[in-house]
Amino acid sequence: MSAQPTSKPARFANPTRPLFLAGALACVAVGLAGCKSEGAEYRAPPQPVRAAAVTFATAVETRSYTGTIKARYESDLGFRVTGKIVERFINIGDKVTAGMTLAKLDATDYGLSLESADAELKAAESSLAQADADEKRFARLTGDGWVSAASYDQKKAAADEAHGRVERARRSLSLAKNQLDYTSLRATEAGIVTALPVEVGQVVNAGQLIARVARLDELEAVVSISESRIDSDRGAVASVTLWAAPDLVYEAKLREVSPQADSVTRTYQARYSILKPDDGIALGKTATVHLAQMGNGAQAKLPLAAVFKDEGQPSVWLIDESHGRLIKKDVEVGAWTETSAIVTGGLETGQKIVAAGVHKLDAGIRVRIIEVVQ
Repeated sequence: MSAQPTSKPARFANPTRPLFLAGALACVAVGLAGCKSEGAEYRAPPQPVRAAAVTFATAVETRSYTGTIKARYESDLGFRVTGKIVERFINIGDKVTAGMTLAKLDATDYGLSLESADAELKAAESSLAQADADEKRFARLTGDGWVSAASYDQKKAAADEAHGRVERARRSLSLAKNQLDYTSLRATEAGIVTALPVEVGQVVNAGQLIARVARLDELEAVVSISESRIDSDRGAVASVTLWAAPDLVYEAKLREVSPQADSVTRTYQARYSILKPDDGIALGKTATVHLAQMGNGAQAKLPLAAVFKDEGQPSVWLIDESHGRLIKKDVEVGAWTETSAIVTGGLETGQKIVAAGVHKLDAGIRVRIIEVVQ
């Protein structure tokens, strides 16, 4: 009987089949991975960005000068007589009212002068009464022929002289009263004391500075302007801000320019009246005067964070709203400030640019505007 051939198990019928299936599965996996990668990039959601609207307006040239708030009117007060200060009722920074007594001198000598003048007046009035009586009596005697006309003329001259003495004595008394009153120094206007260079016990002369009082009803910003700009700045629109409150802007008007430049700094002092001051305007505060005047051409103010430099060229990310993608746009910057870039070319009014995070973006990526800042 011939032997029958033994059949091999089915798994060994085609030894290359497992390798083929493994390769096919690997190819399918790679293909699926590639498709997933491409699909993920295409379906990536747009990146949210903050945008700024571009608005061009007529260029305005602005210059700023730092100065100080001062009073328009300051009065240097002093005694009208000489004497020793015995009392002082004020200190620097005190507010005073009109008629308020600020200091006093020793009035002893002026009181004695007043008493002397009063006694002199009484003596003169007594002499006048006697002279008048003699003149009237001699007038009757002359009319009756008992005395000569010459005698009457003498009595009349004596009476006239007595009248003159009384008048002089009255004026001397008034002068003595005034001098006694001048030993008290009073404020002529309401204001605040800004200088007080004397102390009690000091002997002062007539007219010497005792106190400087600044009125608070008219305050000004005082700045120094260089001689190269003083003429062009005369017609500029002025406004004032304070370092203590930079968000508050006060209207101002040029009131006075010094007729000559300072001999050291070669600058002209300009005083700007603050039109509508409030309690925030106080003497001595640091103020900035902003002068604006129309320039040439147009400009747009963009957020400083919106502008970046690409190889030294200022650029922005322009938002293509129709396709929702970014386009790098070179711009011309006329000036830089602490918070803004003043653009003079490269953009048009109505366009929108990315306002922040510009260094994390790239051309062509899809974006979505979530906020528009002005």
